[in-house]
Amino acid sequence: MNIQELISRYRAGQRDFRNLNLIAIDLKNLNLSGANLSGANLSGANLTRTNLSYANLTGTNLTKAKLKETNLTKANLSNANLSDVDLSQANLSQSYMRGASLSGATW
Repeated sequence: MNIQELISRYRAGQRDFRNLNLIAIDLKNLNLSGANLSGANLSGANLTRTNLSYANLTGTNLTKAKLKETNLTKANLSNANLSDVDLSQANLSQSYMRGASLSGATW
């Protein structure tokens, strides 16, 4: 799936995007609030200033992703791989991170 298809499906009301392979994709400044991206591979993705509030990111691979200024309010990040992620100025209010790997992450 490419970015245009993802945006089009999201705007049409689809929220289930489990297990997608979106390596190094540029998703900055998008609204993906409430999306189910569990098990997706978003390693190296640019999610700067993206709204991922209430998103399901369970088991998602976010290694080396850019999450600077990203809204992760009430997001489920349990068992997600956040190794070497840039979380500077990200909003993690009430996010659930049990079992998440944060090795090398910057705040």
